[in-house]
Amino acid sequence: MNSLLAFTIVMLIWTISDYVAKKTKALLSSLFVASVIFLVGFKSGLFPEDLLPSSSLLALGQTVVGLVIVHLGTLISLDEFKRQWKTFVIGVSAVVGIAVFMYAFGQIFLDTNYILSGIAAISGGTISIILVQDAAINAGLVSVAVFPVLIAATQGLIGFPLTSIILRKEARRIQTAYRDGTLATPKEHAVVHDETDDSILPAPFHTTAGTLFVMGCVVLIATVISGWTNGYLNTFVIALILGIILRRFKVLKANALNGIDAYGLIMIAILLIIFGPLATLSPSDLFDLIVPITIAFAFGVTGLLLFAFLAGRFLGYSKEMSMAIGLTALYGFPGTLILSEEAAKNIGETEEEVHIIEDEILPKMIVAGFSTVTITSVFITGILAAFIY
Repeated sequence: MNSLLAFTIVMLIWTISDYVAKKTKALLSSLFVASVIFLVGFKSGLFPEDLLPSSSLLALGQTVVGLVIVHLGTLISLDEFKRQWKTFVIGVSAVVGIAVFMYAFGQIFLDTNYILSGIAAISGGTISIILVQDAAINAGLVSVAVFPVLIAATQGLIGFPLTSIILRKEARRIQTAYRDGTLATPKEHAVVHDETDDSILPAPFHTTAGTLFVMGCVVLIATVISGWTNGYLNTFVIALILGIILRRFKVLKANALNGIDAYGLIMIAILLIIFGPLATLSPSDLFDLIVPITIAFAFGVTGLLLFAFLAGRFLGYSKEMSMAIGLTALYGFPGTLILSEEAAKNIGETEEEVHIIEDEILPKMIVAGFSTVTITSVFITGILAAFIY
């Protein structure tokens, strides 16, 4: 297929996906809309199988995925996680709950490879999916590679409305406590990334090219370290850790890729990686995945809610807040921000009440999203991907 035509089609698909996501307030995520368009296009013959490779974006995404993982590390403020350590523990517990329930009960119905890829998809985002997809494709397991894509495309449809209901209950609880005078003084909003943070590197390395050069070096270092461990420590997990460390010591600025000229294109290229297997999936294989997806959600979400509830109860959080924290694994940021603000605005009857509710909920939800999707899921998936064969 002509490369310019392929590139243009992909950009049109993403334009439509973003538009629908904004109109539905992310209830229908851009990932879900794009998955439907690509799936229908490939299965109907409207799109050729080589659409994504021909666009040149697929190769770009595979090249720069490590840079995005380093970028995720620079989003994480260690100081904020210290302040919100209870939230972090609950978030980690939720991801562990997904893994435990999926592995313990899912094997009754599903092949181990589906369980491992399902854990990655339910507990994490794009990076986790890419990790298990790469392992599945290398093993020649196309349906296993597609499985997490379909889960990721639909998990927001479960996570958003369920979290919305739970957060509204939590908002009412906070409102009642505030009116009764029993609410502790609310903490300030979480600042997970501060864009005023600067890098100690010389000015030439603050440009688009300079930033990409530095982050490329970081990924190369992560690759070398992974090689020293014979791959036991995943390159991407090391890259995430290095991102956190380098942000802490201001070698890389917070939110490192944001604002550079190439950021938007890089993110589109990364997301396109996960759609690749859809081109070769047969309709019968797609139909066969319906039951595994249902089973994965049933056990995964049950484990998530149970472990989050138990951890929250032990740490003194309300059951509603604990379960909402756990559910961030299904969508992450910016859903954590949107749902928190909506709960506060819908329940608070005065401007002061809205701020009080938001100040109680938002810091926990923001940190929760990073603890589940960005950190714990990448660590767990980096380990589990090695067992797909």
